[in-house]
Amino acid sequence: MDTVTLTTSTGVDLFAMLAAVLWYAIRIGAALQVLPAIGGRTMPVRARLILVIALSATMSTVLPAPPPMGVDSATVLGVLREFTVGIAIGLVLRMAFEAGQLAGELVSQGMGLSFATMADPLSGASSPVLSQWFFLVFSLLFFTLDGHLALIGLLHDSYASLPIGQALPDLQALLSAVPAFFATALRAGVLLALPVVMALLSVNIAFGVLSRAAAQLNPMAIGLPVSLLTGLILLMLLMRQLLAPVQALFDSAFLAARGLIG
Repeated sequence: MDTVTLTTSTGVDLFAMLAAVLWYAIRIGAALQVLPAIGGRTMPVRARLILVIALSATMSTVLPAPPPMGVDSATVLGVLREFTVGIAIGLVLRMAFEAGQLAGELVSQGMGLSFATMADPLSGASSPVLSQWFFLVFSLLFFTLDGHLALIGLLHDSYASLPIGQALPDLQALLSAVPAFFATALRAGVLLALPVVMALLSVNIAFGVLSRAAAQLNPMAIGLPVSLLTGLILLMLLMRQLLAPVQALFDSAFLAARGLIG
């Protein structure tokens, strides 16, 4: 084989490998972009791009090569399908993190810390400090419980169930599965904050009764520090019992995400 033929064949192989990596990068990149622990402003764009390319290159070596597609309407629909599947998987997992932020907002209102806000790196808006604290705790537990490895396995299995270029079996079921998990995430967030919220409500009611019995007692000067101190103690106790419910929530999120891919 002469040099020209060798260079041409090698170039074709390289272009084919690059096309496969780019096809896998669409779904993986869409899922990681939506996932809070990795996507958004929490990770630099270059670092996330390197991670997506690395995962896509790894997937291309263990999965079948995508079918060749030209520049036509079928290719455009294929790209839109890949984006749809990736975003749907990322949104389901993101709702698990949103449950933690909801719990933080409920607790912050009971502690009187709803005015203490900071910029949310995900949405760019302001959110309570406790919501950010719960988000960081959920992110640490996500990696502690090997959620990143489960995510890679989920993406790998998604290509086995929904290969590249294949039409989605039921688009309506795929789009309705994301709101269906919303109820589970909402219930988990409320249940996480419920013990702390009820205890703080009892403290606030007690100081309200005292302020009515003794008018000279200022509920803002006495009740707010006590509520803050009680809330911090309850959060410290909650941290010791947070692993099991968060793990169950992540398991439900991955189960719902697997339901998306059939």
